Amino acid sequence: QVQLVESGGGLVQAGGSLRLSCAASGGILNIYDMSWYRQAPGQQRELVATISSGGRADYADSVKGRFTISRDNAKKTVYLQMNSLKPEDAAVYFCNADIRTGWSRRQPYWGQGTQVTVSS
Repeated sequence: QVQLVESGGGLVQAGGSLRLSCAASGGILNIYDMSWYRQAPGQQRELVATISSGGRADYADSVKGRFTISRDNAKKTVYLQMNSLKPEDAAVYFCNADIRTGWSRRQPYWGQGTQVTVSS
């Protein structure tokens, strides 16, 4: 089974930095777009950043200039470098990827989420 496992979450002081990782595994033929979403209490899940298989990146306006999404296709891993963190960035961050396996067409998969807490 395909799995996406996030890591790197934790508590950081406002203005600090954190780097999230998401590694995909399990019968993968191709990974297309990879994305980071986040969801804070009482809020809808929102798209933070997306990166295509070719490296094209797009960001939510709220994180532009502070966050950087990248990927290592050989490691099947997507990263989110978060700088100048604000309390408003605190949320559960979820990894998402469009993946084709040997037994299915391109489908979205989700990680379990990793908590990011930003202290003021």
